[in-house]
Amino acid sequence: MNRASTGLPRRGARLLAAVLAAGTVVVGASTGAVAAGPGSAGGAGGAGACAGSGPLPRACAQPGDLIDVTLGELHPTQAVLGFDQVFYKLGRYGSDRDEAAGGFNKRFDDWCETNGQGEAASVHPGARLDDPASFSCTVPLGQETPQSVAPMKTAVIGPGGKLYLTDGHHTLTSFLEGPDGSTRLPIRLRVTDNFSSLSTTAFWQRMTAEKKVWLRDENNKPLAVDQLPDRLGITHFRDDPYRSLVYFTRDIGYEVPDGATEFLEFSWGSWLRGKHDTAAYDLTSPGPYLDLVKSASKSMAALAPDAVVDDGKTAAQLGRIAEWNGGKKETGGEFAKLSKPLTDAKPGKLAEALDYKARVVRAPACTTTITGVRNGPLTVTSGVTCAERADLRGPVTVRAGAALVLTGSTLQGPLQSDRAAAVHVCGSSVTGPLAVSRTTGPVRLGGAGCTANAVTGAVVLTGNTGGVLLAANKVTGPVACSGNVPAPDNTQRANEVHGPRTGQCAGV
Repeated sequence: MNRASTGLPRRGARLLAAVLAAGTVVVGASTGAVAAGPGSAGGAGGAGACAGSGPLPRACAQPGDLIDVTLGELHPTQAVLGFDQVFYKLGRYGSDRDEAAGGFNKRFDDWCETNGQGEAASVHPGARLDDPASFSCTVPLGQETPQSVAPMKTAVIGPGGKLYLTDGHHTLTSFLEGPDGSTRLPIRLRVTDNFSSLSTTAFWQRMTAEKKVWLRDENNKPLAVDQLPDRLGITHFRDDPYRSLVYFTRDIGYEVPDGATEFLEFSWGSWLRGKHDTAAYDLTSPGPYLDLVKSASKSMAALAPDAVVDDGKTAAQLGRIAEWNGGKKETGGEFAKLSKPLTDAKPGKLAEALDYKARVVRAPACTTTITGVRNGPLTVTSGVTCAERADLRGPVTVRAGAALVLTGSTLQGPLQSDRAAAVHVCGSSVTGPLAVSRTTGPVRLGGAGCTANAVTGAVVLTGNTGGVLLAANKVTGPVACSGNVPAPDNTQRANEVHGPRTGQCAGV
């Protein structure tokens, strides 16, 4: 879910006001601890474990507590994103348009808002989200208000103190994939529930019953809990074009109501599937995409307030707008803002999304797919072999003309490729050297639309001619590159390399 409303229901506002007054705010940094306020009983921790004034287990967190986390600790409660919404944010975060207009880059405003601190107040030269000391927010820590806390993203404490994100998948994925993103990037979340005392089975039963998890795939088909991603990162999610469509209809066909229900945008997306076929439009081109947004948003606004949209929720409950585009013609209002081209001084969200989308190197279609555990050597001799959320235990070799797509997977063994058609490694962990040479198509290790990887061992890239992306990866070992045409590109996201960098990779 990803709500933009800054309002809260009266009950929520009163709860937050009480929490703030009690001082139950801000807790433990990298220790994963929380500070319990007066009367906090904790979850599975029990009264004894949750007593005292020092750092306490996460299981002690209570509804309303604000907890310090890192992005790598969070577990998603949905399997799909609207990629184009993330692409808009990434396009904006990587642009200098905000600074050129005399402001701060949007990612600093978004981080401050998400952290319960308003918006950016100052941004020092070279500031980064992973260094909060390099910028400041309008609401200092410890001076939060119900209004500043309201737009924070939310989490549920699960068994073992695990953190399950229930709001903010798009925003936090954008932070992770952004110019200074990593799994170590810090942020605060507001706890809505503590279910840490439950067994894993009972936990998911409770989450499902209270509709705090979205168990549908990109085609609106049911999913099992074990099909949810285990971490953030765009590679780990599936793309739902209807979720992106709903995002672009915001304030044109609907507006986020106070007290918005969980996964509101997905409910609208489910309804739109039966009315508009996204496959009939070219969603890489502004004209057709805008036509779809206009048609879909007009359908939403035309609904009767009491019309049931999805799962018993009515159009009014989901924020159906009283008049399309706020009663304005398409040359005005939010639709006109959305329609502005990239060349405009203030481009529309759609133009920025499509500009970034055009940079994403698409992986080839799979002819063979591997999931789960696979023991022993794997040799790819032809076609496109895709390993998706797989655990490969043994060496992987890619022969001439074949292609490998490794996403969200673990490889325990070396990866060697020579004269392949393409090699894509995204959101994966490789233990063993990775050597890719003379590839005729793209070699992608991170970059736009491809979550960074962790490699333990040498990375050697030689004589590849289809373009090499090597961005934001963590490499424990040397990185050596030579003879690649063009030279490897880190897309302005430096790799973390614990070892020497040589040749064309000396600066990446």
